[in-house]
Amino acid sequence: MLLGLITLASVGKILIFLLTLSILVVLHEYGHFIVARRNGVRVNEFAVGMGPKVYGWTSPRSGTLYSLRALPIGGYCAMEGEDNKTSEAEQRREFLETGVRTDGNFQSKSTGKRLAIVVAGPIANFILAYLILLVAVLAFGQMTPNAGTTIGPITDGSPAMKAGLQPGDKIVSIDGKAIPTGNAMIETIHGSLGKPLAIVYTRAGSPATATITPAACPAAVGSDKGCIGFSPVSSFERVGFFQAFAAAGGEYVDVVDQEVSSLIAIATHFTQYVGQIRGPIGMGQTAGTIQDLGWGVYFRFAALISIALGVFNLLPLPALDGGRAAFIVAEMLRRKPVDPEHEAFVHIAGFAALMILMLVIAAHDILRIVNGGGALN
Repeated sequence: MLLGLITLASVGKILIFLLTLSILVVLHEYGHFIVARRNGVRVNEFAVGMGPKVYGWTSPRSGTLYSLRALPIGGYCAMEGEDNKTSEAEQRREFLETGVRTDGNFQSKSTGKRLAIVVAGPIANFILAYLILLVAVLAFGQMTPNAGTTIGPITDGSPAMKAGLQPGDKIVSIDGKAIPTGNAMIETIHGSLGKPLAIVYTRAGSPATATITPAACPAAVGSDKGCIGFSPVSSFERVGFFQAFAAAGGEYVDVVDQEVSSLIAIATHFTQYVGQIRGPIGMGQTAGTIQDLGWGVYFRFAALISIALGVFNLLPLPALDGGRAAFIVAEMLRRKPVDPEHEAFVHIAGFAALMILMLVIAAHDILRIVNGGGALN
């Protein structure tokens, strides 16, 4: 059934989303790479993609293998002293017991340097988010609080959805009158409760028409006003080159605030907001919808994902940078490595909890699509 929901256009959207995610992951790994090299740690391999090696080149100066893998999803930075097979504490204990002291070994470095290398990946994601927003402002303009005439998210079962409107459509005129601004569009719709409206809009540059009768708006808007059930996309305005840096900074603060607020809401009211959590499938679905709203909006979505990746990787969970960092911090406080047996117990319990959460989120994503939440279209 899911395959029936996926169209040719959906495949392109999925590929764009996977490319976006891969770039963010590779640059996350590049953060580890840069700080590791600056602290004298040998990087055995820096890979773009996963799976079998397609191409590789070994630097004669550093000995690092730069490889391109068959599956263009993510990548990794393999450092000397990090085998990714045993736990952080186990690798640390083996290093200390063998007595081998090679300068290029990750385990030979101080706790401060190891901690810096581990958190460099998430920090790279935070820096990258600002750079993405800067490019977006320079290329598409600064997002303003004013509404535009482009249709954003559409409410299920609303007059707009029943009439066939889609996110990304741009309203041109209503009842024969041109709609130059989003405010004019909103005022016209709000003042037409129960009155059929002849709406002309464009989709991918082609004009189309629809007759839609506004229903009563939600109480928060005003039940005496008319609504057809969509949120307009914010408009953009061009700014100067130097102004763009401050504008990107302002948008960065807004994105971080949005991310932190969401995390706090989930942590304090888990049962209420757990249904809004999205896994890779749900993120891909959201990305497909946002692509219809234009590249300016999609770049901001990419910045949000980058920050989310940074925050997620800092969580003190196994297989994440935060989990590794937590044990290094514990080593700094105790002045000796954590006992591997104790770490193994924490890893098993944490990994089990993480897997259960990921399975629940994936199942929720799939059920939402099967039950009418839509696929990438």
